[in-house]
Amino acid sequence: MTGCDGSKRSQTPSRRQFLKNGATAVLAGGLMSRLSPAVYAGGSDVLRIGLIGCGGRGTGAAKDALNADKNVQLVAMGDVFADQVKSSYENLQKALGDRVNGTPPEQFVGFDAYKQVIEASDVVLLATPPHFRPAHLRAAVEAGKHIFCEKPVAVDAPGARSVFETTKLADEKKLAIVSGLCWRYHHVLRATFDQVLSGAIGDILAMQCSYNTQGLWKKPRQPEWSDMEWQVRNWLYFTWLSGDFITEQHVHSLDKMTWAMQGEAPVKASGTGGRQVRTSPDYGHVYDHFAIEYEYANGVKAFSRCRQQDGCQGDITDHLFGTKGTCDIASHRTKISGETKWKYKAPEGAKAINMYQFEHEELFRSIRAGEPINNGHYMTVSTMMAVMGRMAAYTGKTITWDQAIHSAEDLTPPAYEWGSLAMPSVAMPGVTPFV
Repeated sequence: MTGCDGSKRSQTPSRRQFLKNGATAVLAGGLMSRLSPAVYAGGSDVLRIGLIGCGGRGTGAAKDALNADKNVQLVAMGDVFADQVKSSYENLQKALGDRVNGTPPEQFVGFDAYKQVIEASDVVLLATPPHFRPAHLRAAVEAGKHIFCEKPVAVDAPGARSVFETTKLADEKKLAIVSGLCWRYHHVLRATFDQVLSGAIGDILAMQCSYNTQGLWKKPRQPEWSDMEWQVRNWLYFTWLSGDFITEQHVHSLDKMTWAMQGEAPVKASGTGGRQVRTSPDYGHVYDHFAIEYEYANGVKAFSRCRQQDGCQGDITDHLFGTKGTCDIASHRTKISGETKWKYKAPEGAKAINMYQFEHEELFRSIRAGEPINNGHYMTVSTMMAVMGRMAAYTGKTITWDQAIHSAEDLTPPAYEWGSLAMPSVAMPGVTPFV
């Protein structure tokens, strides 16, 4: 589903206040609060699940949620496109059979469909294009619902400010928010960051991360599609919907930097980027490569690069450099070198863990135990870190955290309706202003 009610976005404090108020140090499992058990599904043991956004990732999230807990039921699905709801449900039927066939979920279509899904559910899965995340998060928390929230959580600073406040409200209301920044739920990376944050490589001096991949999907424009429909169906290629791919995809890499820095945000960013290969209007107006340098208050620098270009060398790795050694992060090839030599070794007899499903397993366990997880701080910091990097590349300027988080740039379209919607021009460093 891709809908929004244009809820008001409020201001946020300075970087120091943002970090102080957001959370204390974030370790492997996210933030936890000791709270009383929640009541759900009319007092029964069944958790009612609602899916908002029925594309590929949303369908995958629903499947993972249903596989994660035997006592959950998919009761509602919503998307702005009827064909998306239909396709998603058919795919779930093929994959899960009776888990969704017994009592078919209600299906809602339209920009406001999220409201009906939220009303019907105990737990909502938010998997729309990222632009809509702030409004959907706010609506779900105000309605007292637990949340699985795909990454990223915003595409601009007003959205990030809204999410920051919403996640604080979730804490107050004892609601769970589990983020789709899935590497936080990967058993190898959890063990690795336990080592790093325990001092295995000493004090961190520098970090480097790469997310260089091939291009992704696109949907050819059909004659009957309005500008709005074309853009929403191809949301990856429009900054107002995706935040550009540095935000939509590379946020995974940047989140590992946030993890290593224990939730701290960088003080400034500078860098470059452009549109060299994907120059056709079919690809909207986003870039196809970025290279951003971030700096932290203690002098640590993080060097970030990402690329979506076909036919190029892929590289999805992360590297931490410390006073006592280094840490190379690449899924199962993760290792620590230096004074401490370490490589992950699975416990004897341990079963493989699917991090996508494990996110939901921990979400449901936390709800049932009355100890709701709230990943709100780090998911907001990492998202805003990506937005900040985009700002630096688009403008060609050095952008501070305080400038970025207080930016007035609001990417919300004039109206949520099927009709004409101008496509922004491609950002030009040195010409595109910082707002």
